Amino acid sequence: GGRANVEYEGRKLGLRFIVTEPETYNRFYNIIANPIIWFIQHYLWDLSVVPDIRPNETAAWEDGYQVVNQEFAEAICDELERRRDENPVVMLHDYHLYTCPAIVRERHPEAFLHQFIHIPWPQSDSWRVLPRFIRKAVMAGLLANDIVAFHTKKYVRNFLVCCEEIMGYDVDHSRSLVHVDGREVVVRAYPISIDADEFESLAESEPVLAEEERIVRQRREFLLLRIDRMDLSKNIVRGFKAFDMFLEMYPEFRERITFLALLQPSREDVEEYVQYRRKIMRAVEVINTKHGTTDWMPIDVRMQDNFDRSVAAYKQYDVLLVNAIYDGMNLIAKEAGIVNRRDGVLILSENTGAHEELGEYAISVNPFDLERQAEAIYQALTMPEDEKRRRAGMIRETVKDNDIHKWVETQFADIKAKVAGRAAKQTGGSHE
Repeated sequence: GGRANVEYEGRKLGLRFIVTEPETYNRFYNIIANPIIWFIQHYLWDLSVVPDIRPNETAAWEDGYQVVNQEFAEAICDELERRRDENPVVMLHDYHLYTCPAIVRERHPEAFLHQFIHIPWPQSDSWRVLPRFIRKAVMAGLLANDIVAFHTKKYVRNFLVCCEEIMGYDVDHSRSLVHVDGREVVVRAYPISIDADEFESLAESEPVLAEEERIVRQRREFLLLRIDRMDLSKNIVRGFKAFDMFLEMYPEFRERITFLALLQPSREDVEEYVQYRRKIMRAVEVINTKHGTTDWMPIDVRMQDNFDRSVAAYKQYDVLLVNAIYDGMNLIAKEAGIVNRRDGVLILSENTGAHEELGEYAISVNPFDLERQAEAIYQALTMPEDEKRRRAGMIRETVKDNDIHKWVETQFADIKAKVAGRAAKQTGGSHE
């Protein structure tokens, strides 16, 4: 590994890099973290067929996932020992580092540990895909933290039930606390968001305005938009099938609407993603052949990572489709809602984290119900202008009230309060 110093917004930040052997990293990420843990947390397995936990997977757990977590833990402990802060705070993130906190806790019980999980936390039965020793290691690692954080109250509830059913711990559901070996682990929901002011400024920047001019020049009467990584959880194929059904059910919209899909390739070293990309392109080909004319292509797919074009498309959509199978949050719904200039309507899967905040202002859909999604497109396109304006305004207001600054500040306030409470208990104990 190595260290570097960088400056960000006038502050000097120190960086520490972890260098992992390529084969170790492959086992860590391409066998365990992504194809197993990430799939479990997004309910993506076809359990009649996959996964198979074989010696290859258990070896990848021990010689990949655990090794990388150990490397991170050792680097954290080294920094703690080098800095010697009186009240050290360590903040970890996501599913890559589930067993790291337990190692740090053992060596540095004085450290305050906080971990934020950015993806859904599923019900306890989902974790029974994993052998008992692995699922218990995941839970024990997370419960070595002082605060375990998620995007929604639903994920908090699911995690608390896992603490009871997988680990057998005493849980206080009313206070969202888990009692672990004499410690209280706090479980909280902090819905992540965006920098609303930054997005509004970006929407008026020259590169975005140039992209927007192209979109306006090319658009039909109505623009249906989706912007996604090509992850299996995003439900892209079903979105296209729902659009196919919409064109069959409401033929009066043919040649008046374009479905613009800005898609970014994702995890192309994982076979399931390569196959999914093929399915996406096959679905587009079939639908465009079925409905298209010599001068109208119903679905316009752009495979690229062009952020300026994405923001420009946010400004111009009439309908935004976010139909994810499961999503930790989905910031697309928030980014787009802030900068849209047409009082566009959001169609939102009930299984996204964003639904907890924005669901009542969107058209809510079941991501597996194609007919409902087709009807939702029609509902959005024919919604009265005042209703569209009201919903769009409420989305903007909600995102502005709960922006990224509030997400950060709320977490730091809770950390500060719990550090102070722990220090008070220790001081009180020393006087007895």
